[in-house]
Amino acid sequence: MNNKVTIDSYKDIAPAGTIDLIYNLAGRLQGKSFLHVNSTRYGGGVAEMLHRLLPMFNDLGINARWEVMEGTPLFYQTTKNFHNALQGLPSEISSEMYDEYIKVNRKNAKKISFAADFAVIHDPQPAALIYKKPKHVPWLWRCHIDISRPQRKVWNFLKEYVLQYKGTIFSLPSFSQKLSIPQFLMYPSIDPLSDKNRDLTDKEIDDVLSQHNLPRDKPIMLQVSRFDRFKDPLGVIEAYKLVKKYNDCSLVLAGGGAADDPEGIEVLRQVKEEASHDKDIFIFDLPPDANITINALQRAATVIIQKSTKEGFGLTVAEAMWKGKPVIGGAVGGIAVQIIYGRTGYTVNSVEGCAYRARHLLNNPDSLLKMGQDAREYTRHNFLITRHICDYLSLMVYMLGV
Repeated sequence: MNNKVTIDSYKDIAPAGTIDLIYNLAGRLQGKSFLHVNSTRYGGGVAEMLHRLLPMFNDLGINARWEVMEGTPLFYQTTKNFHNALQGLPSEISSEMYDEYIKVNRKNAKKISFAADFAVIHDPQPAALIYKKPKHVPWLWRCHIDISRPQRKVWNFLKEYVLQYKGTIFSLPSFSQKLSIPQFLMYPSIDPLSDKNRDLTDKEIDDVLSQHNLPRDKPIMLQVSRFDRFKDPLGVIEAYKLVKKYNDCSLVLAGGGAADDPEGIEVLRQVKEEASHDKDIFIFDLPPDANITINALQRAATVIIQKSTKEGFGLTVAEAMWKGKPVIGGAVGGIAVQIIYGRTGYTVNSVEGCAYRARHLLNNPDSLLKMGQDAREYTRHNFLITRHICDYLSLMVYMLGV
């Protein structure tokens, strides 16, 4: 993070009173230490948020630290199957895979330092580290995925570890489970001052489009996401083809993979194959640090889509709305929290619905502009990093009793 960015940098961006509240809460936590553990340093929304959040905690006088566990190919295949099963997709997990999950967690437990006053362990991959929890130190399990209808065998296996935590954090009430420990609600967030979300000049936007040979002679439909089956990039291509029959436009699918997702390469192959016969479809397999590129694409696009069929939250929606763009999203998970139907965008349940709403926005520029303005304000009040910091600080104050 740019050293010039501090909590005070957000005074003119965050809702009134937010920065004062942050300082008040942080004052009660001076000298406390805060540990985060997850399974990847780059790729995906969790890593992206931690990169932005941790410097802010340290700026506030809280010693925030981030540990990343290491795994084997079999471990990552296992946890990807966990992810699919927890989101309701049929997945076969062998006894060997369960054994590998436990083995890798125990190996990491020997290498990671858990010294901290408070810890948050993110998602299923490191959940089994709980057996190393120092006595009297509150650990919370943070679940970023949709486990509203999990495959029961996998959830029952994972729940044995989850119940050993002092509490859990979910992104939506519908993701919570019947547990004997406290459950907390916390929306993810975007950082409006990061390279992915900061204001760009027209030249910066034009330079990015030129570098990627992306013309601006027609409206751009865009989806930014990892190449993941749950993001439904093939469904987006189908919707674009329906729109193209009536509205001349281009489609950009921009994203990449994550170190802990072994399925991304195959999904990307299928997407490229499906797009290969249309010169107006552009597929960008971007590196994890392509933040300005994503920013420019979102600002250049006319219609932004996030057609997920399952979604933990989907921060690309908030990113687009912050840039004054309404979003057409799958009516699932956190997307349905971010999009106010008819005001900040539209939620849809089918390819045809996605195409219909895309055509509506393309044909009604005044409506598109007004919805984009409302989308930005809704994001300001609900999905910025400053609100996220308040949530974490409040949780620490509560759990530590200070």
